[in-house]
Amino acid sequence: MADINRTIHELLVDYSGALRDGSIPVFLKSLTGEEGQKIGSSREFWDGTEVVRMLNSAGFADKAVLPNVSLFISRVDAEIASRLKRARAPSRGRGGADAKPVSKTKKTERPI
Repeated sequence: MADINRTIHELLVDYSGALRDGSIPVFLKSLTGEEGQKIGSSREFWDGTEVVRMLNSAGFADKAVLPNVSLFISRVDAEIASRLKRARAPSRGRGGADAKPVSKTKKTERPI
């Protein structure tokens, strides 16, 4: 994508490569002002992008990976349970409002 002032055909080829690689933002950043105007006014480009999207989804559908969110959900559930447990537990720090006074009693020996 280093060419400057690419033709519509070259832009479409670069777009299809970016779509396949998952780097559309890189493609968009590579556009010059003139190329952006070409894309914005070219019906040929937009028709071509629809064809590229269909071909891409048909050609790479078996390689598409959908994220498994079950691990994420279980971690979120565990964090929620942990926070609820901490919220219910009394404070164990020194001298807080929930601290229990320590009684100072003399130890006595027990008879045997």
